[in-house]
Amino acid sequence: MEVKIRQEKPEDRKGVFTLIEAAFLNESNSDHQEQFLVDRIRKSYAFIPELSLVAEVDNKLVGYVLLSEITIQNDKNKFPALALAPVAVLPEYQSKGIGSKLLKSVHQKAKELDYKLVIVLGHEEYYPRFEYEPAINFDIQAPFEVPKKNFMLKELVPNAAKDIFGIVVYPEEFHI
Repeated sequence: MEVKIRQEKPEDRKGVFTLIEAAFLNESNSDHQEQFLVDRIRKSYAFIPELSLVAEVDNKLVGYVLLSEITIQNDKNKFPALALAPVAVLPEYQSKGIGSKLLKSVHQKAKELDYKLVIVLGHEEYYPRFEYEPAINFDIQAPFEVPKKNFMLKELVPNAAKDIFGIVVYPEEFHI
């Protein structure tokens, strides 16, 4: 099975909406609103088209990932970072390495765009495979109550979080 990863095009949006909806349909930890979140982010300053990627198999959309701009803020400084939300793969294509390919591709693209940190609220057993660690280890906190093991950070550049601390600030489109 050949998987092609590419930047999302405007004509992909309807298919991406349906894909995300299907991917999260049976997820117990989901609010089943991820597809609407993506639509809101696309209309915001936080949207970075180069970090909105799709996976295709035989010209069929089977996966999607989005990184969008956030900040980490303390009393004195604001630091740019990215939020990973969502990564989605159609159920019949899950556990075939497509999510991994999407994540590796979007991390590489973010690094090329000079981003240094990615934050995710996600599964504590899945994301560490991609070098995500609990954000609290870096003194970076969520702006809401969440299990510390599920709020994670990935340094795209070694020691990128060394001098950064504070609370993550999401764009209003996240409805947090």
